[in-house]
Amino acid sequence: MASPLPSLPSADLNDATAQAAALLGVQSVYWDIWGQEHRPDATIQRSILSALSIPTGSAGELDEATRRQVHASRLAFLPPSVVTSPDDPFVPLCVPHPFTATDANHWRLTLEDGALLSSTYEPVEIETIQFEGAQFDTVSLRVPPGVPYGYHRLTVTYAGTQTTTHLIHCPPSAPSLPVGQRLSGIAVSLYGLRSERNWGVGDTTDLEGFVSWAHEQAGAAFVALNPLHAIGNRLPYNASPYLPNCTFYRNFLYIDVERVPGFATSPVCQARFQRCSPLIESLRKAPFVQYEAIAKLKLRFLKQLYREFRLQPDQAAFHAYVAAEGDLLRRYALYCALDETLHKRNPDVWIWPQWPAELQEPDSPAVLAFAAAHRRLIDFYSWLAWTVDHQLARVQQHSKSIGMPIGLYHDLALATDSCGSDLWAHRPFYIQGCRVGAPPDGFSPQGQDWGFPPPNALRHQQDGFRHFAAAIRNNCRHGGALRMDHVMRFFRLYWIPADRDATGGTYVKEHWQQLLRIIALEAHRAGVIVIGEDLGTVEDYVRQALAQFQILSYRLLYFERHPDGAFKAPTDYPPLAIVSSTTHDLPTLAGFWTGRDIESRRAAGLVDEPGYRAQWTSREQDKQHLLNVLHSLRLLPAGYPDHIRHVPELSGELHNAIIGFLAATPSQLLVLNQEDLTKETEQQNLPGATWQYPNWQRKMRYTLEELHADPGVHDFTRMYRSWLERTGRV
Repeated sequence: MASPLPSLPSADLNDATAQAAALLGVQSVYWDIWGQEHRPDATIQRSILSALSIPTGSAGELDEATRRQVHASRLAFLPPSVVTSPDDPFVPLCVPHPFTATDANHWRLTLEDGALLSSTYEPVEIETIQFEGAQFDTVSLRVPPGVPYGYHRLTVTYAGTQTTTHLIHCPPSAPSLPVGQRLSGIAVSLYGLRSERNWGVGDTTDLEGFVSWAHEQAGAAFVALNPLHAIGNRLPYNASPYLPNCTFYRNFLYIDVERVPGFATSPVCQARFQRCSPLIESLRKAPFVQYEAIAKLKLRFLKQLYREFRLQPDQAAFHAYVAAEGDLLRRYALYCALDETLHKRNPDVWIWPQWPAELQEPDSPAVLAFAAAHRRLIDFYSWLAWTVDHQLARVQQHSKSIGMPIGLYHDLALATDSCGSDLWAHRPFYIQGCRVGAPPDGFSPQGQDWGFPPPNALRHQQDGFRHFAAAIRNNCRHGGALRMDHVMRFFRLYWIPADRDATGGTYVKEHWQQLLRIIALEAHRAGVIVIGEDLGTVEDYVRQALAQFQILSYRLLYFERHPDGAFKAPTDYPPLAIVSSTTHDLPTLAGFWTGRDIESRRAAGLVDEPGYRAQWTSREQDKQHLLNVLHSLRLLPAGYPDHIRHVPELSGELHNAIIGFLAATPSQLLVLNQEDLTKETEQQNLPGATWQYPNWQRKMRYTLEELHADPGVHDFTRMYRSWLERTGRV
């Protein structure tokens, strides 16, 4: 339901603030994870309104800004974009009262493929509203039957006024599994895959091998991946796949250089490969991923292969890719070329805010001159994006050819690095003056400041959501499932004004129906299932909306509890969900049981002694609750200890019981981290740590060759597959 129109003028500054905030979705009240009510003071709301370009110096200024906002958003002839679906096929038109139906009322629809539809129109429904003494009619026009799903342009004529808007017609929900089908998969951090042939980081050939092993040995229907976004490839601050340099294109580090066409026949590459073999071997044997060294090494080979590629007569596929990606790829490649060139000139320049001022704007004359002078380098970075895309396509094709129902399961990060490509190239799509984070909760008593700016909803609407759709589309590519990190972003985000810490923010609402419909459209076009990571403070309407759009909820064993702390039974889990034991930010099963995460936080200086002892007390209670539920379900053998003091490690029986618990849930998907399959104790990321912990660097315990040969691995996979068969997940 639309919010009521404000009553102007306002009584005072705070009243004017409240009215403007309500109109723009800046919440005046929210509830935290404990159910406690919070009412941010008016100064916080004014700071957020200022970031939204609303003058806040006086009640009069706010009233005038609110007046303009009402006319732009509620009383405009047509909104800048209209997103419809079969269950809501209406276009809102606003005209001065009274609306008059005549033969001159026309609409013309230019479909995505260029076809034209046109006719006169009659209103389906008319509602009269008043604002400052004037009356307006909001008129609902029905999208004609048979309009295909897609991105169209609608032109409406009324009383001599003609306006064109974006009309995006979407399916009512994302694709879903057949009723009753329940599948399983294994999650892996691609960078951490080990083999006897890679160059120190997992690559697409390793992934292809892991896909084969996971399906053939473990019965997996999919392999879930970390976000593959392009990152800075620098430690310790630019290695997180969840804080990417670019959300649209993928990390060239995942390219298997030896499978790039021309490598085997290139005398230069072959001679260089022989010289670099000792370095490659040392990178391969390193316990952690050496991002900078690997990136430098691979770029040397890839630049040579690109030079040889340019001499090939057939470049049609590459040029078709570049043309299809258009300005999005051009700006990304331009950023990469600038970043490389300026860092070479001055090694102390690492981020674009350090660039000369004339190069900080992507459309400046200086940037255009740079682009003209560095066409080949820009073309190289476009070629890199095409190469990794081509290799990932091969892996997904392989997964489907061996019978995987889903194949690759990709992950779309919430964040983007404020000093990365996305912010440099597409700054109008982000709000300056605020940061995104989370309010205080049990895990972060002072709240969380994630350090990146919130999206500019109005700019996305004016753009016809093309930028937003491209992010979904490019991350759906070459996969059968897409996970949305922090899916609550599509409903609201916690904004922190620039001059505040994380305790001094509030939530700002998003137009979630529009965003979820576009996600459904792109998911249908790509044929992917959508998963929404809905962990944390989740309002009821969020999960209701996710279910409406067939977006799977994300349920973790650690968090599915009753109010007294007892674990829920498998039958309490929802069917429209994916169930898992943990995530990259949480302890592995073996780490949970032995408290490795608690000890790691203490070693990193992230918890004081009272906090350390409190975490251990809580963990002991959690472990006992888990042991209790597994005994109650008879998943543990008769005579197995019923108290945690007798189970110091994650025993084989306990491991087996937990996997059986997860498999028995009715949830459509089950994903098990490879660390939890092989009982590894260390998690991939320790939240709050940077240099104190090897975040996003940890390699898996076994090489791909050992996965096939090691009897211990065979025991794990037999156990896992047995549960899948017993619970109908294969």
